Amino acid sequence: MKSIRRQLLVGLLGSVLVAGAIAGAAVYYKAQQETGEILDYQLRQMALSLRDQALLGPAAPRPPSYGEDFDFAIEFWSADGRRLVYSQSRVEFPSIAQRGHATVATAEGPWRTYTLQQRGVTVRVAQPMSIRDRLAVQAALRTLMPFLLLLPLLAVLVWFAVTRGLKPLDALANAVRTRSPASLTPLDEQKMPEEVKPVVSSLNDLLERLTRALELQRAFVADAAHALRTPLTALHLQIQLAERAADPNERAAAFDALKQGVERATHVVEQLLTLARQEPEAGGRPVTEVDLGALAAEVVAADARLAETRGIDLGLSQRDPEVVVAGEREALRTLLSNLVDNALRYTPAGGRVDVAVRRSEEGVVLEVTDTGPGIPPDERERVFDRFYRGSAIDAPGSGLGLAIVSSIAARHGARVELADGPDQRGLAVRVVFAPRLNK
Repeated sequence: MKSIRRQLLVGLLGSVLVAGAIAGAAVYYKAQQETGEILDYQLRQMALSLRDQALLGPAAPRPPSYGEDFDFAIEFWSADGRRLVYSQSRVEFPSIAQRGHATVATAEGPWRTYTLQQRGVTVRVAQPMSIRDRLAVQAALRTLMPFLLLLPLLAVLVWFAVTRGLKPLDALANAVRTRSPASLTPLDEQKMPEEVKPVVSSLNDLLERLTRALELQRAFVADAAHALRTPLTALHLQIQLAERAADPNERAAAFDALKQGVERATHVVEQLLTLARQEPEAGGRPVTEVDLGALAAEVVAADARLAETRGIDLGLSQRDPEVVVAGEREALRTLLSNLVDNALRYTPAGGRVDVAVRRSEEGVVLEVTDTGPGIPPDERERVFDRFYRGSAIDAPGSGLGLAIVSSIAARHGARVELADGPDQRGLAVRVVFAPRLNK
């Protein structure tokens, strides 16, 4: 992973250098333009000053030598076509082509010329373009020199600004790094810059979910200890009774009770593991389109033999076509299996358990009704608590079935409703899926 500080420094300093290069090019172009205008004016003024001498004719006195440092070449053309070179330059210029300013090519490179004609006499003054370019560069450098000298200071200021701007991230990293594993209190968002607040908010959300996960873990351990203490104690007593039994019939009865105790303990462990897997925080399972009608038919068919053994009429009373919800198929199967299992467990022989899947104005409704003892209205909120089995329940169970149903429903955005069964007998459990989950 690249450093944000390094990326910012490289980006900002690179931008400054690029902007400086563009500014330097613009300054050089402007300096070259202005220098050219000044030197063009100088060429014209020199030609005008030499015009009167050219008009005096060949007998006119020659001006003194300007020395090797003289940067100009001067030509006189007489009216009869003779050329007089009035400088120390030995540059061969092309014949006179146009009046005024022009740039001409020579063997020594391009020259800038100014040509003036009057009464048949021509004066041409020329200057090398290299001199003009050198003067333009010098002018541009004089303009850019303060900026070039300030570049190191600018780099230091940029580094200081980036470092200061990233201090909240350093403070946030230090606050997280120095925390103990048991410290999951939210981070303070008030003093954080606006750009860092989304990160802090996400961290606080993660800490909150971790807190819930740890609480669930602790609750699971406590629930497991509470749920297994009684059956394990009963198993220990039944083993002792089996060991002390002298009569074969007593020993057989003790082993039969021991077998039932093992089955109850196994059921409790399975329910606890199922509840742990179906907690809303235990995500990571694939969500697909689930046909609730087909799923209900599978569960009813799987429990048909058990219902027949207990003398209970189990059936799929209503199945609307293409009732599909978005969810986790195995979790929804567990939800429906627990509802049917609870109904079969508490419905006496000769009773009836009906499963229905239908559409309504509220959404998709999955309903399981039975003709058992039902649940009093004042206890219907508490039956979703773990290990709560109601005051009038005498059938064996762990008290986790509806807690599992409630957890799965919450993860699917559904709600669970309890009501009286048909003819005010038994219990009706409805799971209502919101319309947004419908296909």
